[in-house]
Amino acid sequence: MRHATFELGATWIHGSHGNPIYHLAEANGLLEETTDGERSVGRISLYSKNGVACYLTNRGCRIPKDVVEEFSDLYNEVYNLTQEFFRHGKPVNAESQNSVGVFTREEVRNRIRDDPEDPEATKRLKLAMIQQYLKVESCESSSHSMDEVSLSAFGEWTEIPGAHHIIPSGFMRVVELLAEGIPTHVIQLGKPVRCVHWDQASARPRGPEIEPRGEGDHNHDAGEGGQGGEEPRGDGRDEDKQWPVLVECEDCEVIPADHVIVTVSLGVLKRQYTSFFRPGLPAEKVAAIHRLGIGTTDKIFLEFEEPFWGPECNSLQFVWEDEAESRTLTYPPELWYRKICGFDVLYPPERYGHVLSGWICGEEALVMEKCDDEAVAEICTEMLRQFTGNPNIPKPRRILRSAWGSNPYFRGSYSYTQVGSSGADVEKLAKPLPYTESSKMAQGNSSKQRPGHLLSSKCSEQSLDPNRGSIKPMQVLFSGEATHRKYYSTTHGALLSGQREAARLIEMYRDLFQQGT
Repeated sequence: MRHATFELGATWIHGSHGNPIYHLAEANGLLEETTDGERSVGRISLYSKNGVACYLTNRGCRIPKDVVEEFSDLYNEVYNLTQEFFRHGKPVNAESQNSVGVFTREEVRNRIRDDPEDPEATKRLKLAMIQQYLKVESCESSSHSMDEVSLSAFGEWTEIPGAHHIIPSGFMRVVELLAEGIPTHVIQLGKPVRCVHWDQASARPRGPEIEPRGEGDHNHDAGEGGQGGEEPRGDGRDEDKQWPVLVECEDCEVIPADHVIVTVSLGVLKRQYTSFFRPGLPAEKVAAIHRLGIGTTDKIFLEFEEPFWGPECNSLQFVWEDEAESRTLTYPPELWYRKICGFDVLYPPERYGHVLSGWICGEEALVMEKCDDEAVAEICTEMLRQFTGNPNIPKPRRILRSAWGSNPYFRGSYSYTQVGSSGADVEKLAKPLPYTESSKMAQGNSSKQRPGHLLSSKCSEQSLDPNRGSIKPMQVLFSGEATHRKYYSTTHGALLSGQREAARLIEMYRDLFQQGT
């Protein structure tokens, strides 16, 4: 592929007004090469707001533009209704099963069927389009299906106003900017962590040595992760100090610390929480980890020698006509490709070449990840031929795809509020360890903060002073997109959550300093 950046992960800065990622990127000139076409104000973000989305059926027909527009208006009306359950406290009826997907599918279906003006053929097309729109929505939510997303909590996610932007030089530039000013020797890459041992100072008189791990974890009923074969070794620094936290790495080095901010994904927590913390996590936090959802959204980039799509086309959307009556977004493994909702056209071609970006999510994305490049390219080519009605589309020159679900350091793309969960679970996930009365107070008040406002955490005088009592405050803190109640699933949510945890520590030490003067 050309010398351009193809984002396998985060692509857009979602919103600009007050978005810290946007302001950081703008201040450092990262948006200067962004074209007008790459700025989007739509709810569903494309690489280009120019042109039109081509909705194609599996019979090789293009759905008329007026039908697409009518359906889109109807779908967006119902989407707005899904926001009202949280924002206006509307009760959720039993028929919806508290599911965004179930509610949306049935509400849109009923409206289509009750329309006296549409002929039956048009109604069938619109009914089939429901599933395609829900696939797109599932990719955006990183859920297996919108059926799994909580209707009562859906409206709490908050969209920042303003256009969406891409960073032509790559989203990694944001990380590089944030890392500026940090001494290079402080950042250790390629050093996986096996276990975070916390509350150590109150449990033993010395720090860096770790006693063999026993069966003390009461959360051994789920998760995975081995204990490793070698005995962990300390680094010998300040061995007389009572370190409350010891970070055990997979190479058996042990790093003592006063505080650790854990930023691993919800997917990693779901898989490894039983082995990743000693002692085990409190039952309340474990329950939140179980209730909240995280899924996999993958991209499939295909590069072609020449475009087979028209210059006005900004995406190819796949509508399966035989799904008009379908009530599920789950497919058998051999039909994983049916979860591909469509391909966006990367824009501008002068930068990217002739490249399409496909989207797939859920369990079907995990099946795709197990296939080799040749098989995925072959299947995608056959789909493009089928839906465009053009049997002469050549195989792509190259393929590039993500594999977030099988990546052991991610185990998914980003989080969502699963049916049965709520923003309160996000707060519980974010609460620092060990629990104190002050941390409970901060957790209870955090939902009242203004959007983006840094969370404060007051600690009692006794818990602040390391020489008074054995409980050391804020040993393990949690950040990452899944810990932000309003901006989960976003890069700005991840950044704000890190700033929130830094603010907790800054305020704690500021209070400690004031007490000592």
